[in-house]
Amino acid sequence: MANGESVSHPTLIGSVQRALRLLEAVAAHADGAPAKQLARETGLPLATTYHLLRTLTHEGYLRRENGVFVFGEAAEFLGRAGARSRQRAHVSEALALAGRELGAAVYFAVYREGEVDVVAVTDDPDRPPVEEWVDFRTTAHAHAIGQCLLAQLDEASRKEHLARYPVQSITPFSVRSEGDLLHRLDTVRRDQVAYEQQEYAMGTVCSAFPVHVSSAAAALAVSLPAEELHRLRAVTDRLRTMAEATLTTLAFSISI
Repeated sequence: MANGESVSHPTLIGSVQRALRLLEAVAAHADGAPAKQLARETGLPLATTYHLLRTLTHEGYLRRENGVFVFGEAAEFLGRAGARSRQRAHVSEALALAGRELGAAVYFAVYREGEVDVVAVTDDPDRPPVEEWVDFRTTAHAHAIGQCLLAQLDEASRKEHLARYPVQSITPFSVRSEGDLLHRLDTVRRDQVAYEQQEYAMGTVCSAFPVHVSSAAAALAVSLPAEELHRLRAVTDRLRTMAEATLTTLAFSISI
């Protein structure tokens, strides 16, 4: 076959097409549909329909309940994953707009399943984010994001985290001990903001403040070059105002 023909007539897998038509038909029925109805709506032979339904059920994309077929866990997972990916993209776009207005790198993070999870961060080459030279998850004590998240945890969760990831100095400016960190976290809780100067990365200053999204510990943060320390408080305050207007709504959709 010539190259032009292969491009114009790609090889299609008929069984895959038929399975997708069945999934689309199931999606059209919130309460599910029986095999005979699905066969009729898709125009597939009943025997083929039964075969495909058995396969899709075995793989977890469908399940049979009271004689009708509905989406299974695998299909629901794909839907959630796709929605989460789109939502993360929306948050990234919102952070990018904020970062350009503020002239700073902007971050959104949550504390999820015992770990610091930086969900989204701007990637403006003119204002690059802090390079993760030591794993953010293991160094929550040393950066503003981690300090802000740890300050939101209950005592038991915080102790458990610090037992797994003990306080250690990673720059000359890092907190030196767990006692120093706990004192810092008291200040963060009182002031509702964490400020950090070159404690995680030399040449960088950061801030983070809590974002209230359901029961999750979440934070928005900014970073600036150390020579722009004088801007940090004003930039933080402006980001907080933006968050109250738009970013928190977007953050909520992907925080859990």
